[in-house]
Amino acid sequence: MRHQLTLKIGPVRFRVGSDWAAPIAALRSLYRDYPVAAGVPDYTVRLEAERPWRRFIRPSVAVRGDHVLPDALPLDLTHGVLAAEIGMNLQLALGERRWLLLHASSVEREGRAIMMTGESGSGKSTLAAVLATRGWRLMGDEFALVDLASGALRAFPRATSLKNAAIDEMLARVPEARFGTELTGTPKGRLRHLRPDAAAIAAMDVPATPALILFPRFGPPEGAEAMGAAEVFVRLTQASTNYVPLGRGGYDALTRLVTQVPAVAIDYPDTDAAVAVVERLWAAL
Repeated sequence: MRHQLTLKIGPVRFRVGSDWAAPIAALRSLYRDYPVAAGVPDYTVRLEAERPWRRFIRPSVAVRGDHVLPDALPLDLTHGVLAAEIGMNLQLALGERRWLLLHASSVEREGRAIMMTGESGSGKSTLAAVLATRGWRLMGDEFALVDLASGALRAFPRATSLKNAAIDEMLARVPEARFGTELTGTPKGRLRHLRPDAAAIAAMDVPATPALILFPRFGPPEGAEAMGAAEVFVRLTQASTNYVPLGRGGYDALTRLVTQVPAVAIDYPDTDAAVAVVERLWAAL
């Protein structure tokens, strides 16, 4: 590809190539504090024009790589960094077989981790970002990587994708210098990426032991309810992108997780209330 960048995020190495300079420049700025990736990349992402002339005339970005979704629509070039992030997500989701992948945010304290998963809009990304300002280490926003043999959680601290009101909430809590450029007109409205702090990046090769699974839901009055292992198992199979192709290894890893780690569904009307609930549950472990 004409323009390239290699990245190491936790245990995963990416090579991202682009027909245009702008997406790579934006990605390089967003991940400027990360270590240089050495060795052969695990996955390749390509940001390409559908036809040669589309590099110049009404340019739009098709996301391709080692693994593709044939019917995926291209993005506007102004959203090139978002296309790169989608491409990295796609490669991991479709190709990873070393770990059980769960669509979840995760944070760590004193070697133990909380995993938070739920539907889009549940607030898990914002909650993880806020907890990272309260003494927790951000381990990941998009994926939780569960070791198939040991059950340990591997860190994958990508830049956190914040949307709409969550952007303003985090701007009030962290320096603006940690934010990427604001993108408007995306499929989910306003979007801005938040870089993890230096401690999260420095410790991204340090695993943690899962200690609590949360299913947050933003909006209702504050509440918390313990969940049974069977329900958690079903929900997490739905949250996993590679549970089925992992076969017996995925089943064993998920069974161990849901039988050994308590799970709680929490409702909260605002982020401060959610943080208070999380701290109470953590203190009671």
